[in-house]
Amino acid sequence: MPARPSASRRTVLRGAAVAPVAGLGLAACSGPGGASASATPTAPVDLGAESEIAEGGAKLYRDHNVVVSRDKSGALKAYSTICTHAGCAINKLQGTTLICPCHGSQFDATSGKVVQQPATEPLAELPVKAAGGRIIAGPGA
Repeated sequence: MPARPSASRRTVLRGAAVAPVAGLGLAACSGPGGASASATPTAPVDLGAESEIAEGGAKLYRDHNVVVSRDKSGALKAYSTICTHAGCAINKLQGTTLICPCHGSQFDATSGKVVQQPATEPLAELPVKAAGGRIIAGPGA
């Protein structure tokens, strides 16, 4: 059986240099604390004053991975801000457009629908209500 050539020093060093860089893409896609779909509220949370959201507007609650919008009739809608493409926590809201920092997916904060790929699935809708002038979102809200 012929002897297999051993890896050269250059090949080994090149592989060692590329391995940590390859892992950076994964780190960039997992938000603070490795954000995933479970990073949205698992119980009702008080997000703040109902008056913070104007009709036709939206507000991003980064600490809870939730966006809340109010339509022209005054009805509230809430969506998870965990991107359906790679699980990144969305941290930017321009008007009523959510922008994912990882790969540029964009979502409509009033409907949860994808407005720019690579994401293809809409954001998960969350229960939301106004109670005592406060916005409460999450399961059981």
